[in-house]
Amino acid sequence: MAFKQLTEKRVAVFFAAGFEEVEAIAVVDLLFRAGVPCDMVSITDDLQVASSRDVTVVCDRSIEEEGFDFDDYDMLVLPGGIPGMPNLRACEPLCDALVKHAAEGRGVAAICASPSILAELGILKGKHATANPHFQDVVAEHGALLEPAKKAVTDGNVITSQGMATAVWFGLEIVKRYVPAEVVEHVKEGIVLMD
Repeated sequence: MAFKQLTEKRVAVFFAAGFEEVEAIAVVDLLFRAGVPCDMVSITDDLQVASSRDVTVVCDRSIEEEGFDFDDYDMLVLPGGIPGMPNLRACEPLCDALVKHAAEGRGVAAICASPSILAELGILKGKHATANPHFQDVVAEHGALLEPAKKAVTDGNVITSQGMATAVWFGLEIVKRYVPAEVVEHVKEGIVLMD
């Protein structure tokens, strides 16, 4: 299937050593299917990044490459995974960019353990959000309005989700931001997603 671009907006999905495979790749796949330009971005100078289960992916870009600019992206997406989430949290340029993006009304999204990063950065204060059950206390402690029963939660420019099993719903929430409803429905039909 050839990529058919439907928007000028661009999304970055960030990869750190120990990322959760499905949470990262499902989002990339759904964006591709929906015609939304997306880059897989390594947070180190190595484009090859190993997941929490030693599945290695080759990213398109690195935040350390010459000319890389977080501002080139309308949305910044954080997969979960351990130690992927702590590695993302330790990346100061990424955390600074998340705060800036959120403050400017541009998109930020996180799944599984990674909504805790947004919470610690103050991005979720007063926002409806969810996270992996083991990290929901962190999200709530930092002022989020916890929605523990939902697969994915969108509040303004922020999208959060619970984990690997909700990754498709998470990806579709991101897709909805960029393409018409009929495209979203076409993608859902294509992946045989039952409501």
